[in-house]
Amino acid sequence: MQNQEVYNELVAKFEKVYGEKPTVVSYAPGRIEVLGNHTDYNEGYVFSAAIDKGTFFAASPTADETCELTAGDFMETAKFSINDVKPATEMTWQNYVTGTFNWLFAGKPAEAKHGWKGMFLGNIPLGAGLSSSAALEMCTGLALAKIYGLTVDKTEMAKIGQKAEHTFAGCPCGLLDQASSMYGKEGSLVKSDFRTNTFESVSMGDKVAFMMVKSNAKHALVDGAYASRRAACEDAAKYFASVLKKGSVTHLRDVTMAEWVLYRGGLPETTAKRAVHPIGEDERVIQGAELLAKGDLVGFGALMYDSHESSRNWFENSCEELDVIVDTAKAIPEVYGARLSGGGFGGSCCLLVDPTAADKIAEIITKEYKAKFGDEPTCSLIKPSEGAHLV
Repeated sequence: MQNQEVYNELVAKFEKVYGEKPTVVSYAPGRIEVLGNHTDYNEGYVFSAAIDKGTFFAASPTADETCELTAGDFMETAKFSINDVKPATEMTWQNYVTGTFNWLFAGKPAEAKHGWKGMFLGNIPLGAGLSSSAALEMCTGLALAKIYGLTVDKTEMAKIGQKAEHTFAGCPCGLLDQASSMYGKEGSLVKSDFRTNTFESVSMGDKVAFMMVKSNAKHALVDGAYASRRAACEDAAKYFASVLKKGSVTHLRDVTMAEWVLYRGGLPETTAKRAVHPIGEDERVIQGAELLAKGDLVGFGALMYDSHESSRNWFENSCEELDVIVDTAKAIPEVYGARLSGGGFGGSCCLLVDPTAADKIAEIITKEYKAKFGDEPTCSLIKPSEGAHLV
């Protein structure tokens, strides 16, 4: 079993706290975003992958209406009733779990009839942009669905986790993180279509892996940068709907690069720059699928570099730390591609690498980064892995 040590620790701690073995244990991985940046809310395409680190959730039913939830890493326990499930203002880590429980019963958790005792533990590095919160929501959903005898398909489970994040954790995320955790497959990418909410696996083979390089640049999404980019994309979509002589244009997904070139002059300069990024990303994901089908990993990696340049120059959601990591990676033959991952404005870069050269790659990037910024990034080798499942 993957991450066996974490599983063993969780089961032992569960037994110590609750005096019994858990009835059910589930597992859900974190995710990396590989190609397709800021395309989810533009109803576009994304390549992502479930990773080989994740979170386990152990649970057993209770005879009454009480629920107990323990965070297995720092051993805090929250208690509540199925008749009083609401966002918590203290020990806010519980909101990802209680929110998932709430929406598993469509906002009426009292219909569960009885409570549960649960504990979670994982090994996803926090703050690295690997979606530890989505992993927690998905393993919670699987374990509690099993306890209550509910049948929930993968896409619906992803939507339940997304709703928990919106309403209990207060984060207006897209569906990418939860869907990636649910639909992951070993050695494969998840190709997501956010117009139809359909997800498919695309094989990468076993000759490559990813390296996540976590910068020490703080995420700055809270300063309105994310909101302003999203608003610019929506404004651009309305403009293209008015000038393009074709069927319905509702999102930038419906606009081609050629159309952007023809009509960009009618947009304010900054809005035009923001719009071209998701338009180009959609085209890169489609082209990337064709290259992977031919086994062209070098060509796929080149699209990752193109993606980062688009982030740097057009969308302006990169930063100096991320640019240094990508520029350093370009000079290393065993790195096929690199780009920022996730929202940007800090966080991590995702590199497509030859795993046999992982130590060499990490050493070169760490040396360059330290020379420039005086501290060291965190380099982690990551293999595309199996999605969420019951253990």
